[in-house]
Amino acid sequence: MHHDVYELRKFYYTRALGRVVQRILRDRLTTLWPPDQAQAMTVAGYGFAAPLLRPYLSHARRVTALMPGPQGAMAWPAGLPNCAALCEETAWPLDTGSVDRLVLLHALETADHPVALLDEALRVLGPGGRMLVMVPNRAGLWARSETTPFGFGRSFTAGQLEAQARAAGFVAERTGAALYIPPSDRRFWLKSAQMWERTGSRISQVLVAGVVLTEFSKQVQAPVGRDSKMRVPSPLDVLGGIAKPIASGQRAGGALRDPG
Repeated sequence: MHHDVYELRKFYYTRALGRVVQRILRDRLTTLWPPDQAQAMTVAGYGFAAPLLRPYLSHARRVTALMPGPQGAMAWPAGLPNCAALCEETAWPLDTGSVDRLVLLHALETADHPVALLDEALRVLGPGGRMLVMVPNRAGLWARSETTPFGFGRSFTAGQLEAQARAAGFVAERTGAALYIPPSDRRFWLKSAQMWERTGSRISQVLVAGVVLTEFSKQVQAPVGRDSKMRVPSPLDVLGGIAKPIASGQRAGGALRDPG
């Protein structure tokens, strides 16, 4: 089951609960990756990460919001040159190793081919690049609610998310959680959301978050041992190993046969 871009846009930009979610997740992202430290970096998002990427527009070298075909795409950001693109789940229009920071939101849980999706994420990340994945928490209330985008597709535990990303070649750096309020439009929860986020991060063993978020890195192993140069023989060396032809009637010792 895939999201619909129209419903995602309506949730994050017009619904009060969605605007609170946007602020909470964006704050978590910018705390982890401060926008003013993203200068000369390429920042990308896949799924529906656009609501979180706006702070990087004025700092990063390039910002791209990739949206999967079955979901649909929208022009983004509003009032500025478009930075969004519609793409296939396993074929992103980005050069190999060209991305420094990558965000996956509403992506992995609805992917038709999650393993291939992570392979594509690994391809576009450069050495030492970082990826932040946000998925519904299997134990949380948000994964059980069909009134928000987090109630669609697969849900994960932190261990399941880390295992799937490690199998694709990523290294887990840190794991956290977000959305400690229930998926409710009641004014009390919306007004106290930031307080619950601060409290939940301190007593996460008591409060169950709605979203698991884990940062991964792409590590490239350095060569081990002394460098060994490969020697390619020249054509003359190859030909030198071929025995010279022996004239007709010539003995192996080199003397000619006496015809008489």
